[in-house]
Amino acid sequence: MSKQKSSKKAPGKKAPGARSAGPGGAATVPAPAAAPAPETDSSPSLELSRRRLLGTVGAAGAAGLVAGGAGGALGVSAAQTGPQDAAKAVTSIGSTEVPFRTARAGQQAGITTPLQATGHLVAFDLAPDADRRTAAALLRRWSRTAEELMAGRTPDADTGVALDAGPSSLTVTFGFGHSFFGRTGLTKRRPVQLDPLPDFSADALDAGRSNGDLWIQIGADDALVAFHALRALQKDAAGSARLRWQMNGFNRTPGATAHPMTARNLMGQIDGTNNPKPSDRDFDERIFVGRDAEQDWMHGGSYAVVRRIRMLLDDWEKRSRHEQERVIGRRKDNGAPLTGGSETTPMRLDASGPDGLPVIPANAHARIAAPESNQGAAMLRRPFSFHDGFREDGAPDAGLLFVCWQADPLRAFTQVQRKLDRGDALSRFLRHEASGLYAVPPAAEPGDYVGRPLLEG
Repeated sequence: MSKQKSSKKAPGKKAPGARSAGPGGAATVPAPAAAPAPETDSSPSLELSRRRLLGTVGAAGAAGLVAGGAGGALGVSAAQTGPQDAAKAVTSIGSTEVPFRTARAGQQAGITTPLQATGHLVAFDLAPDADRRTAAALLRRWSRTAEELMAGRTPDADTGVALDAGPSSLTVTFGFGHSFFGRTGLTKRRPVQLDPLPDFSADALDAGRSNGDLWIQIGADDALVAFHALRALQKDAAGSARLRWQMNGFNRTPGATAHPMTARNLMGQIDGTNNPKPSDRDFDERIFVGRDAEQDWMHGGSYAVVRRIRMLLDDWEKRSRHEQERVIGRRKDNGAPLTGGSETTPMRLDASGPDGLPVIPANAHARIAAPESNQGAAMLRRPFSFHDGFREDGAPDAGLLFVCWQADPLRAFTQVQRKLDRGDALSRFLRHEASGLYAVPPAAEPGDYVGRPLLEG
């Protein structure tokens, strides 16, 4: 998991709540003065609050990377700490920094990083006259800007949107689409894992909101910090690449729940219980590309599948709780399998009821998607929810910006989705409206930029 650290104010240095001026020469904006309080930064009460916050981050980092979000696992409630300590815990959220160059296997941030409260998914197409050199210069600019922003610093010609904010767990993740390689004359270096996904019967894909030469995932625990990063990266692309599509998402805000828990999706279901965990023995093998890969520039990288999945919430909410639970295969209140226990209790897929039928229905989503039902296939789901207003019929245009990570999409996402496509009871309440597949290389070496081994190798 990405290592996180909380910056602390030191004499003569910028307060953690302020972003420093970039080389452009703008004046540094100081953090707002702290309200008078009987405790100092080193008081046991505040240190306890910080430890609780950061300890929860560690606990949620693995199990909390779930469809629907892990954001609810990262805070301390007022009921636990008292109003004054709760306020201080909230301010510490802004000072949490995710390093641009991560410690775990050289991966980019935003893959095993705990899921943030707000996010943007964007795709760009290279300009018509762009070439490999243009792409390299763009990735160099983007990497420099991302590293500055993730550290809580401001780039040149800054908009000032986030001048008074800390890094707020900002992550920026870069990937290459199938078309990128043809545009840059690198077709021979395109991995076979980037072959287009097959068509599924439930697909109703909008080509204008799918694919793209370049893909960026932005996540942060503050909406202004995330927007600031989006604008900075978009400005960096001017003249080199054009925005193809953008999708905006959210998750539960850190501190919104009294204790760590797997979050709920917009259907109200606890979602993502069976996500692989970094502590699993075969986690790296399933999620990250090994050294035996044909394309050496992808060693330590991963493949991201992105799907915009609209939920038919009006239809879903008309179903009884009992019917919803049978569609999913889990209880709605605590996420436990219908065969009993707690959320983390293994499903007993062979259990039958008094009527002789499976307790977990044969077409239940949890049964069909389980690794046991897919020859061990698994992917790390790390999505955002979305709500883009209402459709002409008054139904909410809402659902899941599904993002999953795996070492090989054919053996993970495609294998599971084919099975879901044939008989998942949940499919009747979903519409897959956009899709993309991206090769996400490892993090850049110090002083380097993301993708240099591909573009200059």
